[in-house]
Amino acid sequence: MIHYLRREQFIPCPPAVVWDYFATPKNLNELTPPSVRFKIIGEAPTRMFAGQIITYRISPLPGLWLNWITEISEVQVGTSFVDIQRKGPYKLWRHEHRFVPEAGGVRMFDQVTYQVGWGLCGWLAEKLWVNRQLTQIFNYRAQQVAKIFPKKK
Repeated sequence: MIHYLRREQFIPCPPAVVWDYFATPKNLNELTPPSVRFKIIGEAPTRMFAGQIITYRISPLPGLWLNWITEISEVQVGTSFVDIQRKGPYKLWRHEHRFVPEAGGVRMFDQVTYQVGWGLCGWLAEKLWVNRQLTQIFNYRAQQVAKIFPKKK
C-alpha cells in the first residue's frame, strides 16, 4: 500500500536564501533528529544537482544500522527538487520539495510518497511505527526550520 505524508511551512526569509540552504545536502544533518543517528557517508556534497547520489547511514532503532542511498532525480533551481530512494528501508520512497515565493518569504511544501513493502509485516510496521516515526522526523524538521529562519520582528 502506498502512503503519503504532506507538509507545508511558511519560511520568513528571501527565496534565494531558503533555496541555498535546502540545496546544500550537508544541511540534512541539522534537519534530522539526533534519535535517527543520521550521517552522510563520504564527503558531504556542497551543492545538489540532478543525478547526484548521496549515501547515508541511519539507525532508526537502537542497534539497527541501515545504509540508505538516494538520488536527486529532479532539480528546478530555486523552485523544487525530488529525492528518490535507490536502496534503503522502503520499497518506495519519493520526496518532493517545492518552494513557492510569497509576500515576506517562501512557502515550503513537502510530499513524501512511500511504501514499506514486506507484505503483512510491513503493513503492521507502518501502522504501529513507520508513520509515527516519519511524523516525528518532519515535526522536528519544522521546528528546526523555524529556528534557522526565525520570524523577523
